[in-house]
Amino acid sequence: MNDYPPIADHGLVGDLQTAALISSDGTVDWWCTPRFDSPSLFASLLDSDRGGHCRLAVDFEEKGAVRQLYMPDTPILITRFMAPQGVGEVIDFMEPITSRLPAATHRLIRVARVVRGRLPFELVCRPRFDYGRASHTLSRLDDDSVLFHGPGTDLHLQASGAVRLHADGVDVTGRFTLSAGENAAVILTSGTGTGAGAGAAEARGGPPGGPPPTTEEIVERLDRCRDFWLGWLKSCRYEGRWHEMVVRSAITLKLLTYAPTGAPIAAATMGLPEEIGGERNWDYRYTWVRDASLSVRALMDLGFTAEAEAFRHWMRERLEAGGTASGEPLQIMYRIDGEPHLTEEVLDHLEGYRRSAPVRAGNAAADQIQLDIYGEAAYALAQSSDIGGIRGWRVFAGLVDWLCDHWDRPDEGIWETRGGRQNFTYSRLMTWVAFDRAIRLAVAHSRPADLSRWHEARDAVLQQITERGWSERRSAFVQHYDTDVLDASLLLMPRVGFVSPTDPDWLSTLDAMGEELVSDSLVYRYDPAASPDGLQGSEGTFSLCSFLYVEALARSGRVHQARYAFDKMLTYANHVGLFAEEIGPSGEQLGNFPQAFTHLALVAAALALDEELDRTDRTDRAAPAERTDRTGQAGGADPADRTGRAGD
Repeated sequence: MNDYPPIADHGLVGDLQTAALISSDGTVDWWCTPRFDSPSLFASLLDSDRGGHCRLAVDFEEKGAVRQLYMPDTPILITRFMAPQGVGEVIDFMEPITSRLPAATHRLIRVARVVRGRLPFELVCRPRFDYGRASHTLSRLDDDSVLFHGPGTDLHLQASGAVRLHADGVDVTGRFTLSAGENAAVILTSGTGTGAGAGAAEARGGPPGGPPPTTEEIVERLDRCRDFWLGWLKSCRYEGRWHEMVVRSAITLKLLTYAPTGAPIAAATMGLPEEIGGERNWDYRYTWVRDASLSVRALMDLGFTAEAEAFRHWMRERLEAGGTASGEPLQIMYRIDGEPHLTEEVLDHLEGYRRSAPVRAGNAAADQIQLDIYGEAAYALAQSSDIGGIRGWRVFAGLVDWLCDHWDRPDEGIWETRGGRQNFTYSRLMTWVAFDRAIRLAVAHSRPADLSRWHEARDAVLQQITERGWSERRSAFVQHYDTDVLDASLLLMPRVGFVSPTDPDWLSTLDAMGEELVSDSLVYRYDPAASPDGLQGSEGTFSLCSFLYVEALARSGRVHQARYAFDKMLTYANHVGLFAEEIGPSGEQLGNFPQAFTHLALVAAALALDEELDRTDRTDRAAPAERTDRTGQAGGADPADRTGRAGD
């Protein structure tokens, strides 16, 4: 296996409660179970020696080629191995678990097959429990079944077909050969219990024992997985120019949503660096109110309403649970079950991806104050005609009343800087959104509200931003009130309705960003050198901001520039259409992967660009007809009328 494959060199599979990354050489190098935010079973992506992995691949006798793709409109991943002796495939998938109850077991199915010729395969399974901190034992249940015993979690490996398992200390290896038309399977099931006895183990929630699934049973599971995703996509309303990329982004956002609670996570991984060798290595396996709200809004805009309903319920539960110790109604992030404690620890036994340390689990930023979260939540909820009935409205109105007294104060801002609180313009902008959307909802649905107070607060925020968030020297809106530094988060200003996309002040801001933050269509969040954020090192361009820039260009009437930037941005997607958080100086993907922020912004940019291109096309088609009408050559009114107007 490649010690550290490129971050982008992966596909994602998942069951809506957990997810695994699989590199293009057939290695599972990231899998946390039973939840997204659980300790890892496989984490060689963060330490090639200590992290653990499971590789199932063709054992090339001569150099061959490897290609990876998804089965269309699904997250079923196919890794193809092309050698002089033939062509083989490994198909990876997890059956979706849609229950509102957390599942006790999670199953990753890996199917090896040969479509042409005859090829040898190799299996290596080396789990490392609890981020590689815990030891495990190995028990053989029978010739095609073993059990890895870890602390509180077991991993049951079953093999079918020609696979023969061999113990290698506390790990397992296997070699087998397949001819065209033949297949074999490796089933990895995580859970608790002993794994002995199918019925009893399933009842306890442990991994099932008994014989491995037959070929027919595996095909049935594959069909169920495919049918689930094709059925889910029937709700998608998107019919634009970038169907494949938008659908892949929607599937990715769904994969990153924890089905039992409806809570989306920010990314499937932790610890992947924003700079190789740097310290900006965070744990993104949690639910940020901001990211989750915007993810749900993107899915709603595509027609997926069930996700919005589930998230609305999750958000109401957070508000009803009571505020934080500091008196805030909401934390900026939670665990996927709503648990507010996300203690950050450094896993110093892991060397980090390509020696990028420290590796952090948990996230200390959970205790920060970020006032923008109230605006993003209102922005997402306002898309729905009902935010939870009368009870939900009371909770929401109470939040808005609280915000009337607490919007005007410094915070850490959207980028979670660790350099101290400031009066961030984006935070103020999103409090304006909270008031504005609350007013609209109250009026539209005749809900009780202190509208005069909400109006007063909304107008006060607008006045403050236009007076203190505007720099005459830069002719632009700036990052916070005590700086002239630009900030790409303000690209959302036109989308939320704070300013017209063709307002001269906004166009001036857009031009300033284009000169300072944009590099060949890629956009930096801000300049850390000009606005220190309390961290060492640098970072790449932020893919969320690059797509926000496309959207802002399109809405401002710069449609052809927007399309060119969008098409360029799509060239940075990986081989299966996935994006990490950032793009590095050589075009490499950096940061946690795949990232919801990037994919939701891709969806919004595609929708905006489609709409503006369609409007341009209609205008272009209408223009010749108008010209011919004026010259009297075709269409229009009676010839006498045209003659009579000729001299007007």
